[in-house]
Amino acid sequence: MNRAVAIFAALLALALPLSLLAGRVWLDPAGTPNAAVILAELRLPRAVLAIIVGAGLGASGAAMQGYLRNPLADPGLFGIAPGAALGAVVALWFGYTVSPWLLPLFALIGAGGAMALLAAIAGRTGGIALFTLAGLMVASLAGALTALAISMAPNAFAMSEIVMWLNGALTDRSWREVWIAAPLVALGVLLLWRSGRSLDALTLGEPVARSLGVNPAALLWLLIAGVGLTVGAGVAVAGIIGFVGLIVPHLVRPLTDRRPSQLILPSALAGALLVLVADCVVRILPLVTELRLGIALSLLGAPFFLWLLLRMRRGLA
Repeated sequence: MNRAVAIFAALLALALPLSLLAGRVWLDPAGTPNAAVILAELRLPRAVLAIIVGAGLGASGAAMQGYLRNPLADPGLFGIAPGAALGAVVALWFGYTVSPWLLPLFALIGAGGAMALLAAIAGRTGGIALFTLAGLMVASLAGALTALAISMAPNAFAMSEIVMWLNGALTDRSWREVWIAAPLVALGVLLLWRSGRSLDALTLGEPVARSLGVNPAALLWLLIAGVGLTVGAGVAVAGIIGFVGLIVPHLVRPLTDRRPSQLILPSALAGALLVLVADCVVRILPLVTELRLGIALSLLGAPFFLWLLLRMRRGLA
């Protein structure tokens, strides 16, 4: 883990100052008028938010793949991201975005509702199969309600706002979003890191893990809370940003001993790096309007997912 942490921490330290200069217009700290204000109020909070959101998604993806013992697992399977998105869509639908705090608040309420529903369905047994099916059910229900809200939008402006927000972006974000997301993601990553030893034991099978003192129900509650905080906070401030939790653990795993406990913190750093670099790329692309970050990562993640499927099929052949 130390090597992976050192590598991604060093890359992140290199990428951060470059991200502050990158943009449709590259910033010259010495020659650009009001460069200090642009850095402090526009580019620095956006870069910090990219790091926070990416760290939460990377850590949650690593923990989920360890829990489900499936390299194709993604935090979206928990249904928490769709639940948070539904909460934000409700705020946009009713026009509650006059206050800048209401949309993140509704998104966090939606994530909390999805967490509560998951816990009510699968929290007592701690069974992986039941939990997976419960997550798929919550995701499908939230997705259907979101689609219903879009189809019944009160006006074209509300529909446009909902669709644009669902695509995910860090455009026009400020320190307010940083202060909302930072403590929640930090607590979520801490909870996921605390689950590492139990996830290691679970790789030997649930009966062996029980014999080693692992309480599957307690582990499930810990994961629901950790993923709920990290993913819910990310969606609350940035919208839906997919595939980070799927891609990052695969990039990190060869640099570790492949135990889940050794994967969570490096994946948090790698996720932060991926989102930060992707946000830089969408800013400098010569397009009429800035490409949404969620779309860019989906364009990257879909081929990666296909490559994983083909590699798994060759391994089974």
